[in-house]
Amino acid sequence: QVQLVESGGGLVQPGGSLRLSCAASIRVFDIFAMAWYRQAPGKQRELVAHISTDGSTNYADSVKGRFTISRDNAKNTMYLQMNSLKPEDTAVYDCNTLIRPGAWGQGTQVTVSS
Repeated sequence: QVQLVESGGGLVQPGGSLRLSCAASIRVFDIFAMAWYRQAPGKQRELVAHISTDGSTNYADSVKGRFTISRDNAKNTMYLQMNSLKPEDTAVYDCNTLIRPGAWGQGTQVTVSS
């Protein structure tokens, strides 16, 4: 079973940037459509962005134009570049498959606050 480990979160001021990483234990990013999700306190987990096996991408309206999803198949790693961060982006961010997500990992906390 593939293990996914998220990293790169932290505390950033509004308008700042962060780059999240999702490292997989095995080759997966060119086999499955993958996604970044987030869950804010008291809210349901939501889909933030996904990348298909052919490299096409899709974003939630709330992050479109600010976030960029990408992957490096050779490194078994997926990224989420987050720019122009807003307080409402504060959440725990997880990576997982787009279809039938597997077990959730620890995620990485992103806090946007002045």
